Amino acid sequence: MSMMHAPQLGTAPSTAYVMRWVMAATLPGIAVMTLYFGFGVLTNVLLAALWAVAGEALILRLRCRPVRPTLNDSSALLTGVLLGASLPPASPWWLIGIGVIAAVVVAKQLYGGLGHNPFNPAMVGYALLLVSFPTHMTLWAPPQPLWPDTLWPQILGTLPGSALDALSGATPLDAFKHKGDAVLASEFWASSPLPDGTLNAWRNIALAWLAGGMVLIAKRLISWHIPAAMLGSMMLLAALFYASAPSHFGSPLFHLLTGATLFGAFFIATDPVSAATSRRGKLLYGAGIGVLVILIRNLGGYPDAIAFAVLLMNLCVPLLDLYSVPSPVGKATARQLGKRKTP
Repeated sequence: MSMMHAPQLGTAPSTAYVMRWVMAATLPGIAVMTLYFGFGVLTNVLLAALWAVAGEALILRLRCRPVRPTLNDSSALLTGVLLGASLPPASPWWLIGIGVIAAVVVAKQLYGGLGHNPFNPAMVGYALLLVSFPTHMTLWAPPQPLWPDTLWPQILGTLPGSALDALSGATPLDAFKHKGDAVLASEFWASSPLPDGTLNAWRNIALAWLAGGMVLIAKRLISWHIPAAMLGSMMLLAALFYASAPSHFGSPLFHLLTGATLFGAFFIATDPVSAATSRRGKLLYGAGIGVLVILIRNLGGYPDAIAFAVLLMNLCVPLLDLYSVPSPVGKATARQLGKRKTP
């Protein structure tokens, strides 16, 4: 998260303080997801958290680094929570393990640990799983009881593929994206393409993530710049698409309240290490994520695009920070120095 100064102390809060507050802010979203999709949401989070702590401890041992001080900052635990909340409920243990290893071991520790990773670890794990195991990553069931009969077979990975297909249902973004060009939006929604309560569930989950995000802003643990820029650019571009062809593109409100939009804006894009740090850089970074999300959703092959958009903008962060940090009085900016060197 983009850490800010604690107003009462005038000093930056500790990493552990920030990470634990972020985990606390995820509770509304996780609770509402559990209410609609069952205890499979909690098993995802718990398994991912265990995998993350164990994986970080192991790699620290191999690197001959102290284990307890690093684990005490709760960064690995938060990565596990965020990745677990991103996955379809009751994902198999091995799928969660692969994603967490990619996130904590590869995307974080192999770059040197917290503070050195150029990419958001949770989104590295998610993107790897989405590309490598698309079948399992699209098994979002419609709203179901808290304890479905297939919970343990799903977690253990013993449920047959045919049974998994019968349980799964399309998310609103996925269903709308694959409705077919010949089908108008009005015809699509009139056909009741989603199981009862699905659209309402996703909207309420999005509002729960928004509530958690507002807590982080109120506590001044993240700044408003990245979420506002991301959501603003998304809404503007979605409105342009919708105005050009309302029968084929989703409305701005549809993009805002379905999928991982609000979760990504407040909990993913604001990562303190991989996000831009200057105020102007944050605005450009957030706006770039929003633009990429809408472009990929409307023109690309994936219905939701938060992970890919964040990772692509992570690549741009060094350049954004270089050209957006104001120079001290009397010092030339990076852009001015570049012009002077041009013959």
